[in-house]
Amino acid sequence: MRHRRIGRKLGVVTKHRDALFRNMVTDFLRLGRIQTTDTRAKELRRIAEKLITLAKRRTLHARRQAASIIRDKETLKKLFDEIAQKYENRPGGYTRIVKLGARRGDNAPISMIELVEETFQTKRKKKPKTTPKERVTAKEAVEAKSGKKESAEELGLVGAEEEKPKEAPQEAAPQSPEKTE
Repeated sequence: MRHRRIGRKLGVVTKHRDALFRNMVTDFLRLGRIQTTDTRAKELRRIAEKLITLAKRRTLHARRQAASIIRDKETLKKLFDEIAQKYENRPGGYTRIVKLGARRGDNAPISMIELVEETFQTKRKKKPKTTPKERVTAKEAVEAKSGKKESAEELGLVGAEEEKPKEAPQEAAPQSPEKTE
């Protein structure tokens, strides 16, 4: 069983596969697009997108991590200066795979992998969903309260005194002293 096994072996030993993808990702980042088989393009996308995300950090540690995969100094400089700046606001999805058909010699499926050129536009944030109780507008809420008040008056639960608006307390006028006997 292949539980949690990530990546394809591509029929080659590990050292060969590592060298293959180092060369492919270097060429891909230098040229912007390359043509290869479908399975190699899918694996290359994983590596390239991780490197671009790493380059967006712009730290010395990130540059050294990327340099362990990309051995060409010019390509590494292009990755950190141009490509990372281009995708600064994009949260992912830096590459696109376009299927081209079958290779003439062995009928292998061929694809072109390229860097995405379109600018990323953030979507508007959706308003949080409200419950049916919250959907009542302010006007409906006022009408609902007045309806309750009227029905309470009909039942005699609310007295006429409560209907009067409350007045501001006035200062007590000094009363004339009464004679007490």
